[in-house]
Amino acid sequence: MAQSQDKILKSRNNVPITARQCRAARGLLGISQRDLAEAASVSLSAILDFETATRSPRSATLAALRRAFEDAGVLFIPINGGGQGVRLRDPDHDAKPAPKERRGKNELRAGIDD
Repeated sequence: MAQSQDKILKSRNNVPITARQCRAARGLLGISQRDLAEAASVSLSAILDFETATRSPRSATLAALRRAFEDAGVLFIPINGGGQGVRLRDPDHDAKPAPKERRGKNELRAGIDD
């Protein structure tokens, strides 16, 4: 990865995710709150409370959630005039598979399921 891309990724990682982004990212991956709690090594109650705005999680918890999502292929879009959001990383962007290989949708969940 180019040095400038490293700086962009590091600066984005410092921005905490929102409860809406958390729910949307889980929806993109098709995972439950329990699945996310296991993947991020955080309590289920922390995710429940975060997504329902009952309480704000610690910064370490937000960082763990973000890492789990990013490991599974989620990109977070910051508030940038068009609004915050999430999307899945293009698997072809990071590594080109051999021409006859096919990527299954389970590969997108690899970071969550491992």
